[in-house]
Amino acid sequence: MAEWSKGKATGILIAATAGVVLMSETLVGSIEPVLDALGWSELFVGVVVVALVGNAAEHSTAVLMAMQNRMDAAIEIAVGSTTQVAMLVAPITVFVSWLAGSPMSLEFIAAELVSILISVLLVNQVARDGEPNWLEGLILLGAYLIIAAAFYFIPA
Repeated sequence: MAEWSKGKATGILIAATAGVVLMSETLVGSIEPVLDALGWSELFVGVVVVALVGNAAEHSTAVLMAMQNRMDAAIEIAVGSTTQVAMLVAPITVFVSWLAGSPMSLEFIAAELVSILISVLLVNQVARDGEPNWLEGLILLGAYLIIAAAFYFIPA
């Protein structure tokens, strides 16, 4: 198996990151017509739709792992992806927004804080025993649907 040099690997990583940034900008730029056409709020699209689309690779991989009865890997992928966004991507986005001249803060409305709290508590309960099952997965999906419905009805 051929190995890449550190320079080649770094270059490909930088190119891939630039591609992801370009696609993200295209996605965000194309949301305005969807908001107008469907009557959705920016909050709903940002919290539900962009989160689903932006993490589609992780979601599909977690589902494939679960279908292969590798629930430990499925949960690690799902929780790891979320942790990565919360602990790395969000703070970096705040700093980059300051450098770009349009500061973004990490201020959350009450609904966002409640949904984060409920999500953390539910995932903690599911992961606590180390043996997830279909009912726990169904509970998590139900919680996601309830949270998505709540954000849908929050006025713009």
